[in-house]
Amino acid sequence: MPPAQAAHPPTSPRLVGDLVVWLLVLAELLTFGILFAAFAFARLREPGLFAAGQATLDLSTGAANTVLLVSASWCAARSVHTVRNGCSAQGARWLLGALACGCGFLLLKSLEYAHKWREGIDVAENTFYLLYVMLTGFHFLHAAVGCIIFAVLWGPTRRGAYGPHGCHALETGAVFWHMVDLLWMVLFPLVYVLR
Repeated sequence: MPPAQAAHPPTSPRLVGDLVVWLLVLAELLTFGILFAAFAFARLREPGLFAAGQATLDLSTGAANTVLLVSASWCAARSVHTVRNGCSAQGARWLLGALACGCGFLLLKSLEYAHKWREGIDVAENTFYLLYVMLTGFHFLHAAVGCIIFAVLWGPTRRGAYGPHGCHALETGAVFWHMVDLLWMVLFPLVYVLR
């Protein structure tokens, strides 16, 4: 065995983030999968109603929210990468970027809800709006939790609590946010785009 290999034994692959969060991710994906299937089934039963409801949604706001969520995921991934490389201060700035993008998503989505409310649309309006609010509202709550996670992780990251020695909590937060992002990648086309 060469000396370099003896000094640095190969590491076995490990699950990034906490196992409990991965189980939560699987449970949430299953829950959202059921909601997505309910939306698709209801759309098949009432295509005219769903087409009319989807026509009231603002695609540009949905697209902007997509950019914000993907940007937050990218910032979270950059944060983990830079912290693993020993740059905690830079990792904290990336985490702050993820938080800013996540909060931007929450703000735009809140404005969209407020606009719908002013138009007199609520969950009792019809099946489309009931499922729209259920899907996007449930996702909104997950995005809010993700932003809280970023905010909680920012201080320890800035202080250097995570680094090459370990950044398990930071990885776990990023895993949760990537789930939020992945869910939107299905939700946006299903609810806003596909007719």
